[in-house]
Amino acid sequence: MFDVDISKGYVDMPVPEGVDLVAEIEKMKREKNAVVLAHYYQSGDIQDIADYVGDSLALAQWAAKTDASILVLCGVHFMGETAKIICPDKKVLIPDLNAGCSLADSCPADAFAEFVKQHPGYKVISYVNTSAAVKAHTDVVVTSSNAKQIVESFPADEKLIFGPDKNLGNYINGVTGRHMLLWDGACHVHSQFSLEKIVALKKQYPDALLLAHPECKRDILLVADKVGSTAALLRFATQSDCKRFIVATESGILHEMKKNNPDKEFIPAPPDDSTCGCSECNFMRLNTMKKLYNTLKYELPEIVVDEAIAREAIKPIRRMLDISASLGI
Repeated sequence: MFDVDISKGYVDMPVPEGVDLVAEIEKMKREKNAVVLAHYYQSGDIQDIADYVGDSLALAQWAAKTDASILVLCGVHFMGETAKIICPDKKVLIPDLNAGCSLADSCPADAFAEFVKQHPGYKVISYVNTSAAVKAHTDVVVTSSNAKQIVESFPADEKLIFGPDKNLGNYINGVTGRHMLLWDGACHVHSQFSLEKIVALKKQYPDALLLAHPECKRDILLVADKVGSTAALLRFATQSDCKRFIVATESGILHEMKKNNPDKEFIPAPPDDSTCGCSECNFMRLNTMKKLYNTLKYELPEIVVDEAIAREAIKPIRRMLDISASLGI
């Protein structure tokens, strides 16, 4: 066994100079019966080596059906937890345990449990961007791909709590006519897009369509030509006859957009405080090819979820997957 230091949240071991990371990662995947699941917000090199690239719903669906022995989740911590809860008998790894989520952090489990307790008679819908402990206090989990359909699967007069993203919750309330009670949380990337700078970009590129994730603030969504999950925005851009798009979500999605549409131009929407015009999630970018190599080599760090929490958290996740399957999402 290796004496491996993961005190920093990742395998702190040197990578041999000159090693072909792509070739070695591919070799280890074959030898260890491992698959790499990568979110669209990962860097392009990680997306290119991944076996599956997708949004949160797709990653959960792939985790549920793969026969691999090891899952390496290149995303953020809650995604690794979700994969482990779905696949308790598989080893689930993540290149860097520090890859958290500002949205998940905005909803501490104890505070959310108290919030739910203060509103008896409400069904609880939690966005997938939450900890396993929050999911354990939830009736059904949703992603941005299926939130509208799952909310609409409840009776029209059902009293609903939605957490933690207030922007997504407001958007779903608007398109469904519901009046869900919202937790006051938000994603630091999507909350920082500048309407003023986007309007300026629209003037500079009048032929461009604005694509926006529903985690964005309402003023951004009101001027967007298309609002949708990362997968929906990618699909729209591919199917559209338009040749230029301004994209208001984490800029990692541009890699896949450009790969699928080499003849089209994709411009990242700038946040308020940006000097580079980019919109990267600092948590997502903690994962690197070197960390992925070490993760596969040493099979660390491993995602561990408390068994009691996992037993409760699997219920709303399974309900999400079942509803999505029944609706063909």
